Amino acid sequence: MLLRFTKMHGLGNDFMVIDLVTQHAQLTPRLIRLWSDRHTGIGFDQLLVVEPPSNPEMDFRYRIYNADGNEVEQCGNGARCFARFVVDKRLTAKSDIQVETAGGPITLNIQTDGQITVNMGAPRLSPVQIPFAAETESILCELEVEDETLQISALSMGNPHCITLVDDVDTYPVERLGPLIERHIRFPKGVNAGFMQLVDRHHARLRVFERGVGETRACGTGACAAAVAGIRMGHLASPVQIELPGGNLQIEWAGPGEPVMMTGPATRVYEGQIRL
Repeated sequence: MLLRFTKMHGLGNDFMVIDLVTQHAQLTPRLIRLWSDRHTGIGFDQLLVVEPPSNPEMDFRYRIYNADGNEVEQCGNGARCFARFVVDKRLTAKSDIQVETAGGPITLNIQTDGQITVNMGAPRLSPVQIPFAAETESILCELEVEDETLQISALSMGNPHCITLVDDVDTYPVERLGPLIERHIRFPKGVNAGFMQLVDRHHARLRVFERGVGETRACGTGACAAAVAGIRMGHLASPVQIELPGGNLQIEWAGPGEPVMMTGPATRVYEGQIRL
């Protein structure tokens, strides 16, 4: 059996996208790990799956699997690629697309210039919602990592994020601290570790060590989390340009209880088939 797929990326955060509306396949963690291998497989940060919705008010169900085979709640760059994919494949003719995810419903909007805006929903700030082991909600808290005490901001964009302010993202030891934060005991489901350098009130630079993937060239939910954290700290003001190694995302957020709006590109790389 041949399974059709599309290789896509959002600012270098790359994906294998599969339509399971018109096709059928049984996905397993082992199979996903084989496909994700950049030397012997297709190679990707995440596998994105398009399925029929379980909620009749939604247009599609959007499922995300990290390269390690584990399913995760949300992926912002993937959401933009998801929107481009379902339109290009003529699975929908809508410009506003309602999608259900494990992290909650999101709305995708394809703009006339080809950019895609994603309504990522309101950030979740309470420790139990992240989840994060802390007694009370706080904009900043201390996190002990080996022999260092980091000042971090923890929140969820449908998936957990930990944002640390740094002086220079280019020289900061992301490769060393990223894995330690990702698996920190205070984040029972793991966490995406973001390291943010402030440039001005509307501009920040970001590197993200993604849970189950490693450092990626871009992270959409990480960019949203960084903008929210910076605004809550009083360092940033909406709209915020988040500069990632793969390119820039525009983030808007009006404050607690309001949705985070993310705008950026989605690129199709090639079409392929793989034998199951």
